[in-house]
Amino acid sequence: MSGFFGCVSRNECVNEVFYGTDYHSHLGTKRAGMAFVDNGKFVRSIHSLEDGYFRNKFEGELPRFGNATMGVGVISDCESQPITITSHLGRYAVATVARIDNIEELTQELLEERHHFAELSDSKINASELVAILIGLGKNIQDGINIVHSKIKGSCSMLILTDHAIYAARDKFGRTPIIIGKNDKGYVCASESSSFDNLGYEYMRDLGPGEVVQITADGVRQITPPQKRMQICSFLWVYYGYPSAWYEGVNVEESRYRCGAAMARRDNDIDPDFAAGIPDSGVGHAVGYANEKGIPYKRPFVKYTPTWPRSFMPQNQKMRDLVAKMKLLPNRQFTRDQKIVFMDDSIVRGTQLKDNVVKLLDEGVKEIHMRIACPPLIFPCRFLNFSTSRSTYDLYARRVIRDMEGTDNISDATFMEYANPDSQKHKEMVDIMCRHLQLTTLKFQRLDDLVEAIGLPKESLCTHCWDNSSYDE
Repeated sequence: MSGFFGCVSRNECVNEVFYGTDYHSHLGTKRAGMAFVDNGKFVRSIHSLEDGYFRNKFEGELPRFGNATMGVGVISDCESQPITITSHLGRYAVATVARIDNIEELTQELLEERHHFAELSDSKINASELVAILIGLGKNIQDGINIVHSKIKGSCSMLILTDHAIYAARDKFGRTPIIIGKNDKGYVCASESSSFDNLGYEYMRDLGPGEVVQITADGVRQITPPQKRMQICSFLWVYYGYPSAWYEGVNVEESRYRCGAAMARRDNDIDPDFAAGIPDSGVGHAVGYANEKGIPYKRPFVKYTPTWPRSFMPQNQKMRDLVAKMKLLPNRQFTRDQKIVFMDDSIVRGTQLKDNVVKLLDEGVKEIHMRIACPPLIFPCRFLNFSTSRSTYDLYARRVIRDMEGTDNISDATFMEYANPDSQKHKEMVDIMCRHLQLTTLKFQRLDDLVEAIGLPKESLCTHCWDNSSYDE
């Protein structure tokens, strides 16, 4: 997904940006970067995170950023950033949380207008550089941001560091968050509110969808008001968000408790010995399930984190599978002859879950009941990167549906039949998954229960991955 952090202060802010950015490390492990302005001079550094952690990569470089009082940092699951650029608007650095669905079309348009691209990410056009160039087409920064929002299909939230301020611009439909914090020395803006507390900043407010503000040490000035329509990504509460984070006034961990409780209330046909979560994001859901069901919560799996990174990040499928297999260690004290109900956040490709279940069967578990905290992922995401398929049928649910239908040529209407939790096709699909994954039972969260657990109106949430609904006009 990616996440960013910016700070403008009356005092030196290098440490704030360093630690604030680090608190976004759960949002990506591919690239990271920071950019600062020190006495009008821009200083930037970018490192790969595929062979190390953010703090280890950047800690030794902190002195070179001087006594900067303005800076931005970003953890990216795709391109190298922040991008620094010089245009008729002056020098500025851009950090984005974005997925540009029409990047090829926009690239060709800019090339025909004789613009050029200097940055590449894995031999592809760097999306953040494209955004930076589009900003430079404007009469001023505000106009440039409007151009980005009008041209991009997908989503784009951004921080723009200039020599006098940071501009924070939330995606036009608010698909990803930007939260403002403050203390007596200045202001911060971030993807995660949980990055504020230990740095001594208090929550000020969320930016609205499409809202743009200019941030200086003296205050936050709105330059573009928010629009009314919001489509914030529901996966922030299901998976992406850190447990202590808040979005739109809704705490992530509390939402997961409610989500697990909703599944427990629908589970009247099993009698598990205890509930457990697939670490880490399944834990909150499992605690909510156990509390509602009145059964113990235990940890038959523990995660070994010192050397094994997040499993979905490596681009090589064999490496993803290896990481998933090696990082979770079973605890046989809680497995032998036990009936366990597990909560996991989602099933994306299915391989990791199957490997972990086989591991439990080898440890002598009597029954394995799997509860998934969201509906089946059937429609690849058009706005972020979580459920975006590398091939048409990379998503587990779509592969099962293809095999059931016996063809690759399946209409959206047919997919919607499988998405309906009350349909016979949905039941048959889940039964096939259950057998394939060697589970005793398998159930997915209903979308209406998930929306209620989040606590925002359905029309304010993006639920495209599950029901093909979207709003991007």
